[in-house]
Amino acid sequence: MKKFFDKFVSLQSRKAFKAAFPFTLPIFAGFWFLGISYGIYMNVCGFSWIYPALMSLTIFAGSVEFIVVNLLFGSFNPLQAFILAFIVNARHLFYGISMLDKYRGLGMKKFYLIFGLCDESFSINYTAKIPEDVDRGLFYFWVTFLNQFYWVSGSTLGGIFGSMIKFNTHGLEFILTSLFVVIFLEQFLNENEHLNAFIGFLASLICLLIFGAENFILPSIAVILILLTIFRRKLE
Repeated sequence: MKKFFDKFVSLQSRKAFKAAFPFTLPIFAGFWFLGISYGIYMNVCGFSWIYPALMSLTIFAGSVEFIVVNLLFGSFNPLQAFILAFIVNARHLFYGISMLDKYRGLGMKKFYLIFGLCDESFSINYTAKIPEDVDRGLFYFWVTFLNQFYWVSGSTLGGIFGSMIKFNTHGLEFILTSLFVVIFLEQFLNENEHLNAFIGFLASLICLLIFGAENFILPSIAVILILLTIFRRKLE
């Protein structure tokens, strides 16, 4: 495998891969467990392994993929599916705005980076300190590709071996929540000023109390955006 990789991947790309891979290891743990649980869930619902494999490859949005399982049992309503997917993933609009400068001038790679921009890839690509001798675009590419590979492989394996595994999967969805807690704490400890962390935490907590667990995400994102705009000069 290493000889194949060295033969067909340029030295610059290999260097970017080595720099990006350690950042994605925590994501690997979360994505594999959650992806396998998703594949098992699809299998239990009566779908072949090809369904979780193709959906994780083309949709690549964990929350939406779980929702799609129920949509497949309902009547054909593409408009409802579009609106639901848009609302669930509306936070990606803010991710995209934040990554405009970082993805500018990356050529064809930019289209895949836009498609593969998930919560975890955004967290890494936005905050990672890329070594000066590593190509920025290739670093972003490998982070995005590896994260998608973890999710696709996990959901595919879950779909294939789901019928063979007999255990209670309740609670596996908490894995990514714990992963984001770790990412938040790591960023908090690496910052000298913690104003942005407190803004994000308090705004989310207040919106959670006001709007409830099902509806707090969009209001909290809007409040955070407004507060970060107000305190922009201080943060810079």
